[in-house]
Amino acid sequence: MTVQSWRSLHSKKYQLTLRLFLFLNLVSSLFSLLNPIYKVHAFTLPIAFILGISSALLLWHWLNAERKIYLPVISVIFGCLWAWHIMIKMPGTHPGEVNFLIVVLLNVLFIGTIAFSNNIVAFLLHSLPVFIICLLFSGSEQWARMAFCLALPIVGISIQHLIEKRNDAFAQSLMHKLLAERETLNDLSMLDPLTGLYNRRGFQHRFATLMSLAPEGHYVLLLDIDHFKAYNDHYGHMMGDQALIQVSAAVRDAVRSRDIVTRFGGEEFVVLLANSNADSAQLAAERIRQKVYDLKIPHILNASVATNVTISIGIAPLEGEEIDKSLENADKALYEAKRLGRNNILTSDALAQY
Repeated sequence: MTVQSWRSLHSKKYQLTLRLFLFLNLVSSLFSLLNPIYKVHAFTLPIAFILGISSALLLWHWLNAERKIYLPVISVIFGCLWAWHIMIKMPGTHPGEVNFLIVVLLNVLFIGTIAFSNNIVAFLLHSLPVFIICLLFSGSEQWARMAFCLALPIVGISIQHLIEKRNDAFAQSLMHKLLAERETLNDLSMLDPLTGLYNRRGFQHRFATLMSLAPEGHYVLLLDIDHFKAYNDHYGHMMGDQALIQVSAAVRDAVRSRDIVTRFGGEEFVVLLANSNADSAQLAAERIRQKVYDLKIPHILNASVATNVTISIGIAPLEGEEIDKSLENADKALYEAKRLGRNNILTSDALAQY
């Protein structure tokens, strides 16, 4: 439903206009052959051309729907053929007879009005040759009537064009608003509503983008707030949410803008350090740990133990383009960091020492 869909709609309208124009010319030429107004020159060369060209182009366009035929060129060709037909037929009519001119002019104007209701240029190119020939063969007393016959469809097409232009502008404006709202909804669906960090869906989207640009040289940090269940039990979930918001902001502030920070669930976070190494990953983890500790969020574990909210971190390199194995290794390091006393950092490489 995008610009591509909009272009496709205009292409289909263009094809319909062309086919309708060719079909109406085909029918009119057949009618002129089978039931001519004057028997003199019932079969003329321009009528044969109109019949043949319209039939051939209809068949060709039906077989090659994607190929575009330039409407102004086709319209002026058919207009000139109808004018030529009048020039051949008119000498065989009675002097001063204008019925034939009026009928042919109305026929051409009818074809143009129906087929080119939104294309004033093509309408004029198709109608003007016939209109000029009709003026030349008619007396000056008929000029006003013929001009009136031409003016009516021109005014109608102009009004239709203005209405359609306004409708198109409204539809495009609505489409742009819908696309903007869809983008906003897509962005919101990738964010955790409490912390404003990426959720798992957002993480997968950013991760896929990162892998397409640089598949190597990244580190995974798995973070977990220490004793957070006890914090919720003691202070309540509303205070727990406030603690999560503050910790999330501290984590986000401690890393670079290109790093991907995600709330992975509950009190667990994942940070993907883009274009990093073991030393810089260790330093980033330490900054995160220190920033969270510096928040000084009171945390009373029990009647005898009072401390602040802390965080433990497991670090693992990203192996290949699959995140699951790296998360598993980081989780093992995180578990060991908690077992060693919490408020700790441990790498997956260091696990062998324990």
